[in-house]
Amino acid sequence: MAKVDVYTIDGSKKEILDLPDQLFSVRVNPTLIAEAVRVQDANSRVITAHTKDRSEVRGGGRKPWKQKGTGRARHGSRRSPIWIGGGVTFGPNSLRNFFLKINKKAKRKALASILSDKVASNAFIILNELPVEGGTKGLANIRKALPGAQESAVIVTVSNETDAIRAARNLQKTSTISAQSLNVRDLLKSKYVIASKAAVEKMIEIYA
Repeated sequence: MAKVDVYTIDGSKKEILDLPDQLFSVRVNPTLIAEAVRVQDANSRVITAHTKDRSEVRGGGRKPWKQKGTGRARHGSRRSPIWIGGGVTFGPNSLRNFFLKINKKAKRKALASILSDKVASNAFIILNELPVEGGTKGLANIRKALPGAQESAVIVTVSNETDAIRAARNLQKTSTISAQSLNVRDLLKSKYVIASKAAVEKMIEIYA
């Protein structure tokens, strides 16, 4: 069992918590983590670039001039890509699909790899209780009392910790994520992971 210290809000250690090995003590797999991040980035990509092809631009209802006898090159539509104001050939469009797939088991292993690395590097901090009152100042004082006060941290929350979520919005280098929505990209963005015992129990219930 992985063992992690449990802190109080004043920064003192209260107890040692045993965590399941399948989530907090696995061999770190950088390749699998990189694949999970690549999939998440691709699936969250917003496609904005779009050019019109010859079927979408205006005009072209009649043949510009007759086929023969004018001495000019033959043309059938003003919407042709070789005309000014015509469609674009092979341009970007909103129908592109960048979706990638990763197996659920591989995704869980990548998440376990990151959590295990955080535990091994003493960057996984468990609070006995995350206060739901006190506002930004109270949360800032908690961060100062815990290890990594000057480093970036993501706070894993449960549904009843809404005040802490609002307070974290005003703190630099501090973000929050729901225990039900853990993902590799958000965990990698921060050096430290902070979670209450309730959040850890929810993580174990869902992912272990």
